[in-house]
Order: sequence, then structure tokens, then C-alpha cells
Amino acid sequence: MKRTLISFVALATLAAGLAAAPHGDLVEAQKARIAAMKQSPKKKPHVAFVSNGVADFWTIAKAGAVAAGKELGCQVTVEFPGGGLGDQKRMLEDLVTRGIDGVSVSPIDPVNQADVLNLVAEKSILITNDSDAPKAPRLCYIGMDNYDAGLMCGKLAREGCTGGEVAIFIGRLEQDNAKRRRQGFIDGLLGRTPDATRYDEPSKVITEAGYVIVGTWTDSFDRAKAKANIEDVMTKHPKLALMTGLFEYNSTLAVEVLKQTGKLGKVQLAAFDEGADVITAIKEGTVLGTVVQDPYGYGFESVRMLKALTQGDLSAIPANGIKYIPARVIRKADAEGFWKDLKAKIKAGKEAQAK
Repeated sequence: MKRTLISFVALATLAAGLAAAPHGDLVEAQKARIAAMKQSPKKKPHVAFVSNGVADFWTIAKAGAVAAGKELGCQVTVEFPGGGLGDQKRMLEDLVTRGIDGVSVSPIDPVNQADVLNLVAEKSILITNDSDAPKAPRLCYIGMDNYDAGLMCGKLAREGCTGGEVAIFIGRLEQDNAKRRRQGFIDGLLGRTPDATRYDEPSKVITEAGYVIVGTWTDSFDRAKAKANIEDVMTKHPKLALMTGLFEYNSTLAVEVLKQTGKLGKVQLAAFDEGADVITAIKEGTVLGTVVQDPYGYGFESVRMLKALTQGDLSAIPANGIKYIPARVIRKADAEGFWKDLKAKIKAGKEAQAK
């Protein structure tokens, strides 16, 4: 108990000191430690992959991280913070206390997590995945350009629905990826000139180009609330023409509610990510399509990069600090092949974890 108390006090003291630490200093300090590691690289480094919540998307990412650990000779810890911001903060602090060699995290709220992200950078190696924290001292971001992916989803929606009322469902808007993805969707749907700096307030109704975006609903990863949001909007907006679910479970729940109300294929859905029910509905022709990331790749590439950095290889970091893994649109013609490939990757990840 005494040792635990000392650890908490030490972490709190260090975090307070890091709050004012310049971003550049922490980046350079990490690079200096990495360069020194070249002289005595760890044979089996311990690295961590931390999600921003609990979803099937992250189960796929875990399979990639575990497979990379098996292939590259790393001990891999994967954490799913089901309790939101505080839970993720606790997990990151615990990893630092345990002496983790490197962390890839999808920050829930990078602005309000500055202290704990600085802490990881001070004591370990910090990279981000899926959702970036560009103002944090992370060495690299691994993932897609979320504004571009949102544009792709908006254009997919525009192809299948020429006008009418539109609803947007998403887990939370504190995350960098959520803000950019939502704005990209709006710009793509409305046929605007792309501009990633544009921002439409979530509370405002947008009437433009024949569409009426009636609102954006968040749920903080609470699936019951997410489903209730969709049900309530459909009741309040009986003429709804189109919806999008910009996190994986939002689209999965949209399919469920549309089925239950007999409106699947009548109210159009431009989906996001690779939920099983979404892919099935695409194959049946009742969902327009989905924009997919590569969560398996996020997990695999995160572990690959952290392993290289623990060996002193700074060349693993791209010059611009970003390793893009592009998104793509899955339509009916692509759905079967995509699903077979995804299942094979998940199986490989599970087999690697079992060995």
C-alpha cells in the first residue's frame, strides 16, 4: 500500500512539472533516448496499444497489434478504456508506472489530456493512432486523414440521396478524428470545396444544396444512448431521408433500428467502418456503402514502429511525423471480398495471441 501511495505521489509530482514543459523539448528528449538505445537495444521490448473505447473496431486493431508482437518479438499490452477519459488516463499512468517501453494511443480528448500525454513522452515513447494529438509531443501519428475519410462518406451519401433531411450520429466530438470526420462528411454531402479548417457548429441546423442537416447526436460510447438517439430522431423526423453513423457502432446500431422500424433501404445509410451487420446490409443492397479504415493495420504498424524505435531506429519516423493508412469506400461489389480478407486477418491475430 505504501509503495502504491508513493507511486501515485511521484506521478502527480512529475505530471505537475511536465504541464509547462515545451512540446519541442519532450520530442527532442524522446529522440535523444531513442538514439541512445541503438547502443543497447532491448531484446524483447514491452509496448502498449491503447484504444479510445470499446468496439469491434478495436478488437480488429488488437488482432493486428498482437500479430505484430508475435512476428517481431515484442511483449504487447492492449488496453480498452471502457470508462472514458478518466479510465484512459488511469491506464496510461499505470503503463508509465510499470515502465512500458513505448505507447501508441488514440487520445479521447487531447486538449484536456496534455499532462498525461506529456508524462508518457517524458518516461517512455509516445505515438498516436486513429485519432491524433498534433499539439502533444507525439513522435508520429498512424492512421488516416479523417477529414478526407469524412469527405468520402459524404460523397457516398450524396450519390445515393439527392436531398432531404439528414442526421449525423457519432460517439463524441472531443476527439480530433471525430471533429474532422464530421466536417468532412458535411462538406462532401453538400458538394462544398474541401476545406479542413471549416467548422459547422453541431447545434445548428444546416440548410444547403437541397439538404437539411437536422443535427449531430453524440453518446460518449454508451450504446444504449446511441440506439435511443437514432430512435428518437426517427420519431421526431418522420421524413428523414439519410443518416450516417461516423463511429463503427453508430452505423451498426443504425442498421438495427432501421430493420426494426421497417425502414432499412428506405432511409438511406452512408456508414463508417466494418461492422458485420453493416457489411451484410451492403451485400443485400440496403445500405449505400461504408468508408473503412484499417484498424488491423493501425495495431500492426503501431507495434512495428514502437519496436523499431526501441532499437534506436529513428528512421522509422516519417519526416512529417505522419504515417497515413488511407481509407477506402466499400460498396456492394466490394463487400464480399473485403469481408473475407478481414476475417482472415482477425483469425491470424487470434492465433498469434493463443501461441
